[in-house]
Amino acid sequence: MCREATELMSLKQDTTLSLRDQLALRIHLSMCQACRTCARQFDLLHQASKRHPTSLLNSRQTLDD
Repeated sequence: MCREATELMSLKQDTTLSLRDQLALRIHLSMCQACRTCARQFDLLHQASKRHPTSLLNSRQTLDD
């Protein structure tokens, strides 16, 4: 079940989950401390990437050059 929850957490960063998927994720997170930690990490990474999109792009360009 953790694997499915992780997949939903990842999808949630880029799209709106269906009501069924939202409920399934919420129920799982209410029971699984490891996945709650993972969800917080997904949220932090998503927030950080939204704040600094150009710095991420520039570092990729540097690595590719």
